[in-house]
Amino acid sequence: MPDAHSLLTFIVAGLLLNLAPGPDVLYIVGRSLSQGRMAGVVSSLGIAAGCVCHVTAAAAGLSALMLTLPIAYDVIRYAGAAYLIWLGVRLVVARHAALGSPALARASLGTIFRQGVLTNVLNPKVALFFLAFLPQFTDPTRGPLGPQILLLGFIFILNGTFVCVGYALAASQIGAWLSSRFRISAWLNRTTGGIFMALGIRLAFLERR
Repeated sequence: MPDAHSLLTFIVAGLLLNLAPGPDVLYIVGRSLSQGRMAGVVSSLGIAAGCVCHVTAAAAGLSALMLTLPIAYDVIRYAGAAYLIWLGVRLVVARHAALGSPALARASLGTIFRQGVLTNVLNPKVALFFLAFLPQFTDPTRGPLGPQILLLGFIFILNGTFVCVGYALAASQIGAWLSSRFRISAWLNRTTGGIFMALGIRLAFLERR
């Protein structure tokens, strides 16, 4: 398990990333605006289920790679740090849009859940993020990497689900106001981008323990 400082840094960075509007949030807001609170909550659970698939794959694949090739730990660490810096720059300079999305056609809760899973699972950026982000907070001296990655991944998913459900509840109650908040989207993206650039730089120069 990571040390307390690394775990706190991970939780804060993960919460900021989840707050920044992306495809998952736009899908949840769209469902909430179209069909109300329950549809938004169910879509949030679908997104979370998709993340479980990514985290499980990352834990299995990365742990196997690092056991086979010890130098892979440093390679992944530097590649991941570079990716976080690139992600941060993209968030800071990106053209920002409102949080809302076009109304979606009505569907059953089962269909909404499956669409949420697919929205997440079929997004290659999510897989790349988990591959780059989670290993940065592991420590080979604290035990097998697979369980550490799983623990971090499920903490990230739990926090993300709370954030997504919050978006769903807010959109179902104040959808018209939320969907027009350009400044909220821009502020969240720029703040998150700055944090991720700083985190990437820190990780790039952090000595291996």
